[in-house]
Amino acid sequence: MVSLSTWCRYLVHKIEYSFTLSWKSYKRGQISDRELHDAVWKNVFQGKLTFLHWSKGEAMAPTIGEQGGTLLVRKIPSADPNRIFVGDVIVVKDPENSDNYLVRRLAATEGYEMVSKDEKDGPFVLEKDQCWILADNEKLKPKEAKDSRLFGPVPMTDIVGRVIYCLRTAVDHGPVQNSHYSMRKDSPVLEVELDVDDMVKNHKA
Repeated sequence: MVSLSTWCRYLVHKIEYSFTLSWKSYKRGQISDRELHDAVWKNVFQGKLTFLHWSKGEAMAPTIGEQGGTLLVRKIPSADPNRIFVGDVIVVKDPENSDNYLVRRLAATEGYEMVSKDEKDGPFVLEKDQCWILADNEKLKPKEAKDSRLFGPVPMTDIVGRVIYCLRTAVDHGPVQNSHYSMRKDSPVLEVELDVDDMVKNHKA
């Protein structure tokens, strides 16, 4: 049973998400002044803050099993350092194939100084709206891990969500370890929208 205070916190997140999403559409000229108000309330009452995503491969082991996992992903309407934090597991567009998505951990954001593994290159600072993503599996080489060590920084705008729950099997599932701040922010969303039975039904393994 979800408590009233949790519902209130969840509703605040829904309103913030709906307003951000609608304002983005308005600024792009996709909706008019009159449609802006309707779009906000439509998203509040009809939309969900999460979606399911299937991920497979050893890059994120042990967070996500090599056999794959069904992930509950919180939608991020506008990825910026106030909504996404270092330490979060994110879903991001594949820089090498925009039709695909990668699940990786956010290792650094704008302003971070990065040290190159190539001694010929000096340190560099991530520019505005850039981030650095890494696989959890430290045993993999950069090419196998397919992360920023291979293709460099990625735009924050390519982040579509934060992974908040992982179902590996019907009996092996639980919340994903993200930054402390994100886990606190996501807790009401998890309480209201998590449906393990639905995740089991959609599981591909």
